Amino acid sequence: MSPSIYLLTLLLFFGTFVLIFGFKYFSAAVAARAKLETEAGYRALAERAVAAQAETQAALAALTGDMAKLAASLAAVERILRDVE
Repeated sequence: MSPSIYLLTLLLFFGTFVLIFGFKYFSAAVAARAKLETEAGYRALAERAVAAQAETQAALAALTGDMAKLAASLAAVERILRDVE
């Protein structure tokens, strides 16, 4: 057997293992990058949800204040109507 064929055979044999492990680590790196992007998306979604919740809470507080003013006005009108009777 000639040395060049022997070395080529060894290179193909061990090269296959190197290639398989290379693909394995490459796919793990791609999966980690995808997971990181997904987590960043969830983080952005959570930040938007918190901002929307704060806006909703502020709007609810404003509506509660308006309802209190309306209740006071209605009580004043009822008092005036009782006085008229």
